[in-house]
Amino acid sequence: MNVLVVYYTRTGNTRQIAEEITDKLNADVEEIIDKTKRSGIIGWLRSGYHAVREKLTEIEEMKKNPQDYDIIILGTPNWAGRLTPAIRTYISRYKDQFNKLAYFITMGGRAGDELIKNIREFCGKKPIATAQILEKEIEEDNYTEKIDAFIREIKVNSE
Repeated sequence: MNVLVVYYTRTGNTRQIAEEITDKLNADVEEIIDKTKRSGIIGWLRSGYHAVREKLTEIEEMKKNPQDYDIIILGTPNWAGRLTPAIRTYISRYKDQFNKLAYFITMGGRAGDELIKNIREFCGKKPIATAQILEKEIEEDNYTEKIDAFIREIKVNSE
């Protein structure tokens, strides 16, 4: 099973989960780097606006070709139930190259199911696994069971 974990993070939470999944699956990993400044309060406001308006953004060139992998795992924060502009841009460029797809989201609270639905609609492909990890679970280091269940689901559905 050849797996690529591709993620975007603004605060580091999604990176933490992506790295754990990468280690457990012995997968390759690639971070999406958004060229738009998203730090600070202005960056946070800009980010929310761009997510709600479903904007694309400029991202750095990706080094890994998703077509070379059996499974792509996308990781993204939840921005008001919407895709982040960086993930939206990545999906718009590469979705035709995805074989099997799974995704996880990190979030402060609600709208996880809405984002899962939005990702599925935008990708045009049913995921083999999904996971939702709360920011509080990350802060308390209390997410291992969710990650393990996500990985089991990927393994079962990858055959």
